[in-house]
Amino acid sequence: MPHDDFPADRSPAEAGLPGLTACALCAGETLDGVDDLPGGQAERLRRLAEGGVARLTFVDCLDECERGDVVVARPTAHCRRAGVAPVWFERLAGDGPTAALAEWLRQGGPGGGPPPAALRDLVIDRGTADDDAPAHDGDTPAHVHTA
Repeated sequence: MPHDDFPADRSPAEAGLPGLTACALCAGETLDGVDDLPGGQAERLRRLAEGGVARLTFVDCLDECERGDVVVARPTAHCRRAGVAPVWFERLAGDGPTAALAEWLRQGGPGGGPPPAALRDLVIDRGTADDDAPAHDGDTPAHVHTA
């Protein structure tokens, strides 16, 4: 069985969920000062994870600082093995975009269909190379914080 199927910190049920990686430094940056939700965008993402929509990992930096509120939607383990790449978003903040993200993730996220129209303008074109994809296989670097 491939290593990313069931890492020690992930249950078989979680392996069937898409994942999210968010920049802990820029989460909330887009709506800074105008977001009424305590905890802002980071809290919205935590709620998605707590609701069983996706696995969530916060990292210190995704090296896209100029884009703000960078979120990476990672495919399920099965889709990843089939070659489905993560989808990177910029300025993904607020109730509307987060609700659109949640619905897309419930429908499978990457590998389940293209992002919905409400999110398409937020997609970062990363080309076809997947060398910069965030960690997803349980080998979490020390600077990564899971929620």
